[in-house]
Amino acid sequence: MNFELNEDQRALQESVHRLLNERYGFENRRQYVEADAGHDEKTWSALSELGLTALLVPEDLEGFGGGAVDLFPVMQELGAVLSLEPLLATNFLPATALRTYAGDARAKEALQSIASGERRIAWAHDEVEARHTDWWISTRATKTGEKWLLSGQKFNVVGANDAHQYLVSARVQGSTEDTDGCALFLVNADAKGLSVRNYKLVDDTPAGELTFSNVSALPLGEAGDGHQSLRAIESALAMGIAAACADMVGAAGAAFQLAIEYVNTRKQFGRLIGENQALRHRASEMLVSLELAKSMAIAAAVAVDDQDSEGAELDLHRAKLSVAKHARAVAHGAIQLHGGIGMTEEYAVGHYLRRVHVLDQLFGDGEAHTARLASLLHA
Repeated sequence: MNFELNEDQRALQESVHRLLNERYGFENRRQYVEADAGHDEKTWSALSELGLTALLVPEDLEGFGGGAVDLFPVMQELGAVLSLEPLLATNFLPATALRTYAGDARAKEALQSIASGERRIAWAHDEVEARHTDWWISTRATKTGEKWLLSGQKFNVVGANDAHQYLVSARVQGSTEDTDGCALFLVNADAKGLSVRNYKLVDDTPAGELTFSNVSALPLGEAGDGHQSLRAIESALAMGIAAACADMVGAAGAAFQLAIEYVNTRKQFGRLIGENQALRHRASEMLVSLELAKSMAIAAAVAVDDQDSEGAELDLHRAKLSVAKHARAVAHGAIQLHGGIGMTEEYAVGHYLRRVHVLDQLFGDGEAHTARLASLLHA
């Protein structure tokens, strides 16, 4: 695929690269993991000053009106340093969903606060029993007088521990698996009846399980307009897939660079191990996998920005499958080229494999995307 960043995208990528390289060395990251917030607040503020928190917010709401292609180089850089900053979960995903509600005053206010970086709104959609089924939503919203009350559970809510609000999908009518009958609600993090169980994913990303017990919630748009909510959720999940693909490419690329540096400096029996032909062949295979992953991640971003084009949905599912497969191959290879040191907690390369594994599971694993591809191809 012939793809080049434009001048603005290159400038943004270079700025993000410089900032993250200054603030996100591997030892710094290990300190951020232990922090209460699970990330670095100063880095978050600096990224906001660069304009990242406004990247996907419409221009008329103090944003840049960007899309998945603009997000691609940013997510690459975040993946390359194993960033813990919750930009995807508390900014990019909610911004994508909220901008669907163009005429809603509540959505506009939320988007403006997102753009400034002042508010983090965590995306809360996944449920335990869903098994990567996008529309399995058992969390219920009930209207009592003028108030909406939520009851149910959400899990794998990335950034839950440090969010100011949650953007929650809930069912207002119909059965658990219906594609219609859902709505999106804003819930304050300190709302009465809401409990949060915080934990960390295998790559140290902070996440949480939310339990709602008649929690007061604010609906977006017309809660009964299932079509609008459907578009909002679909748009956010599609953006999530494209972003995860770009993040995996960044992580795999950094793991590859570590491996190449290692084999070109490590000596055994008086010679560099990189002179071994078998290792050279393995590195070549890894480079091919990395380039394939990058091409498919770009295809995913293009598909998201042109979702109405023929084959866009197919491209998105193909990309998630392919990028995960090739990124895993690169990360596995990077560990193997390092030998035993690649498995240690104190060395970065193994953490890249963890990152890829987590991203492979987010927004649908390989089995889920294979099933969706089969369904689309045989429709």
